[in-house]
Amino acid sequence: MAELFLASASPRRRELLAQIAVPCVTLIASIDENPLPDEPAPAYVERLAREKARAGLQALGERADAVVLGADTAVVLDGRILGKPADLHESRAMLQALSGRSHQVLTAVALASAGRESARVVSSEVSFRPISEAEIEAYWASGEPCDKAGSYGIQGLAAVFVSQLQGSYSAVVGLPLCETAELLGEFGIACWQLPAPGHLLKPDDGNAVAG
Repeated sequence: MAELFLASASPRRRELLAQIAVPCVTLIASIDENPLPDEPAPAYVERLAREKARAGLQALGERADAVVLGADTAVVLDGRILGKPADLHESRAMLQALSGRSHQVLTAVALASAGRESARVVSSEVSFRPISEAEIEAYWASGEPCDKAGSYGIQGLAAVFVSQLQGSYSAVVGLPLCETAELLGEFGIACWQLPAPGHLLKPDDGNAVAG
């Protein structure tokens, strides 16, 4: 069976792969994540997912047995991509804009191997209840929004803001598991690789590769 490499430092994506019992090796591959001029959000997340997978594959020297997974998630409001907040001011502006409204979360997943590449983009709609200024400041003080697109993590403290979700919860967290499993199957990687008795499957079994 091919070996899966995850071109992401996100612990959430490692945990999601572990949830469906798919072992992987973490691979750090840096790319320019700035949007292109007038680039639509769906095209942006797919491009980044593909570029991460390609960069990871290149770092491995295009090993014949390697499959690299790249993914990217964007929070989109009124056609505008909300990135990661640099400070409380940016976090406050994002959460105030999301408060009491619905927004899109787009997540792309891409797989690349020697001579082959494929990607999927999944769109979900998340609705927030109204958020108070005191909640915004307390949430920032928790440290959770700092590294999150749109300044929130649905799997964490910000779950209390979410009044409705239409689409894939795992995609909003960072990896659409249904579509990911389908892609993995196309590349010859099975889900539910359950460990032998007495062995606990870790998200990446403690391995990491620097790209």
